[in-house]
Amino acid sequence: MPKVRRKRSRLTLASVLLLATGLWLGQWHVSSRLVSPTAALVLGGDAKREEFAAQFATENPELEVWISSGANPEYSTWVFQESQVSLDRLHLDYRAVDTVTNFTTLVDDFERLGIQSVYLITSDYHMRRANTIAAIVLGSRGIHYKSLPVASERPPEPLLRSLRDGGRSILWVFTGKTGSELAQLSSKLPAHP
Repeated sequence: MPKVRRKRSRLTLASVLLLATGLWLGQWHVSSRLVSPTAALVLGGDAKREEFAAQFATENPELEVWISSGANPEYSTWVFQESQVSLDRLHLDYRAVDTVTNFTTLVDDFERLGIQSVYLITSDYHMRRANTIAAIVLGSRGIHYKSLPVASERPPEPLLRSLRDGGRSILWVFTGKTGSELAQLSSKLPAHP
């Protein structure tokens, strides 16, 4: 009998946690529609994303644009100058080493600056993973986002990448580490014979 009771209490606890998480996400999603983005976060990895962002910035002159580990600074600056976007609105950041750190390196800056909502700009094939990470990392700071996919010819990334980086994002929320440090550390270890 005690085993059945423990199993039921674990099941009840898991149900309560899932319900609470679902309610929180639902409330967060609904409230995100009430906050207009004041910045755009562009994930590096394809120059087309920066070109899209420059065009979008011309149509939204109040928007600040943050590019995380994008093309070299000279190209990024040139794209925005060609689109006649003031460079005062352009913020280039090269701390990120992967998609998770695109978010983790900037989220505290956004919070400090009072940015409550951003447009998330990345390629369409990359958007599922970016949305997963954004929901966790930006959501952990109460920052909302609206996805703006850039069209590409590529198929969507495998679901496994989204799950892996979602896990890394949860790790970051609780520890401040994304796991990228572990990969860098293991690459420095000597090979075993």
